[in-house]
Amino acid sequence: MKHDVADVSPFLSQFKLAQALPGHCRDICDLVNLAYRGDRGWTRETHIIGGDRTTPVEIAAALVKPGARFYVVYLRNRLVACIYLAKEQHHAYIGFFSVHPDFQGQGVGGYILRQAETIAKHQLLANKVRMFVVSQRAELIAFYQRRGYQHAGGQQAYPLQLKIGVPKVTSLTIEYLEKQF
Repeated sequence: MKHDVADVSPFLSQFKLAQALPGHCRDICDLVNLAYRGDRGWTRETHIIGGDRTTPVEIAAALVKPGARFYVVYLRNRLVACIYLAKEQHHAYIGFFSVHPDFQGQGVGGYILRQAETIAKHQLLANKVRMFVVSQRAELIAFYQRRGYQHAGGQQAYPLQLKIGVPKVTSLTIEYLEKQF
């Protein structure tokens, strides 16, 4: 189902992406770690991965990467969502996509994702968007599949070298998902 701005409820219309600034690094880091490694919310992965998902240094580096953009949504001075887009050849990479647990399950994630896809297509001139997910996160993969994402290749070993957490289970893997425009 395709949505456009006219289809958006007044609740969701509050969630407009704004380009992140260097002063947002700590808030972004805290939100990403809360969404993925916190103790609540459906996006958490604490049952399979321990440690922080990111650091302020990693976020600061992503903010200044050429061809990349970080977007944030603040409501009443509280960061409630963020997403990262980086142009890579003819596609855009999506990363650090996070919605505060208090706002999960209300359509916010899908709305933010649609905005990011529009930016990728019309501003970054990408012909598809791509991301990696932990293969063992069936509910997260299903979320993306409901939004038109498909598996793009096989599974790879969890990237320990990226220092994005320590697996708690053996044989943890990642895989790429992508959506064509």
